[in-house]
Amino acid sequence: MLATTTFDIPGYRAVRHIGMVRGVIVRSRNVFGTIGASIQSLFGGNISLYTTLAERARQDAYDLMIAHAKEMGGNAVLGVRYDANDLAPGITEVLAYGTAVVVERA
Repeated sequence: MLATTTFDIPGYRAVRHIGMVRGVIVRSRNVFGTIGASIQSLFGGNISLYTTLAERARQDAYDLMIAHAKEMGGNAVLGVRYDANDLAPGITEVLAYGTAVVVERA
């Protein structure tokens, strides 16, 4: 599966546009992570607990988007984007989306 933030892939051409695909994940912080992150914030710099949580949520959303594209018959996703929203304190929705296509070598 090819995925790119651009709307074309050098060396390939889209032979069929399938449509929008997405992957949505909703994550919450646990109390221990929140306490650990609060301690890290006292010292400044990267708060690795939140970085790890954010990266895991993005990867899960991406994986769901790729699975959606495969289910629809695509072998590539163009124009991949991410979006995130806080649904409630400590609860975040992460969305990965793009356009599923079938590509072949040019």
